[in-house]
Amino acid sequence: MPDIKAVIFDMYETLAHNNTSLWPPAFEQICKDQGLPLTGQQLWDIWKPVELDFRKGRNQAGNSGDIPPFKTYEHAWRDCFTHVFRQIGKGDAADAARRCVIALGQRELFPDTLNIIARLRSANLFRLGVLSNADNDSLWPLLRRHGLEFDGVVTSEAARAYKPHPRPFQLIAKAMGVSAEACLFVGDQQYDDVQGAHAVGMQTLWVNRGGAPIDPHWAAPDHQVKDLAGVLDILGVHGSGLIEFSSQE
Repeated sequence: MPDIKAVIFDMYETLAHNNTSLWPPAFEQICKDQGLPLTGQQLWDIWKPVELDFRKGRNQAGNSGDIPPFKTYEHAWRDCFTHVFRQIGKGDAADAARRCVIALGQRELFPDTLNIIARLRSANLFRLGVLSNADNDSLWPLLRRHGLEFDGVVTSEAARAYKPHPRPFQLIAKAMGVSAEACLFVGDQQYDDVQGAHAVGMQTLWVNRGGAPIDPHWAAPDHQVKDLAGVLDILGVHGSGLIEFSSQE
């Protein structure tokens, strides 16, 4: 592997859980507190396709060649809830969107996250960073909750663009003080993470826990592992024993 000076991680579903099963319970609480005539699963099932339309279009250039104006997740989610609540005749969209932002800041880490980060830190070979499609009010509370510290942190909100747009990747390389070519980007999505990082010259490592096939339409990863422990193998960071941690509440 060419000389790597910085290892940059995606956050959600790379270092921290955020699978779809975690969302209906939060939506259930929204329904109860707002007195909505739906279960949390029903609200999620109506809301998610609307939110997916936002995700599909947020980086798509129109006829003018420009991508749509940037919206934070909170702004976009408020718009999605407004659309859904208009259909059912009631609901506080701003409150629901804020709850979703807060929920993302309370996710649990994968069991090996703290140990892997500590092993990389103790090797003293790389600067460590995080680049996440997330609002500031989600990512920073999550980092504090678990006592995670990085040399550079960039959110989509700070970049005013979402991965795989090049701007977030360029900003995190600048924050790390290294060239893009000297960065290894570690993420769980071939499109957002591998495609985006590859486009600016970063080396890429796909944490492919589910064993998804490589999509030939997008850039192939330079490396592929099934869990975070594989990151240590790829980087040649060895050592015996686990470092014990507990998340900070």
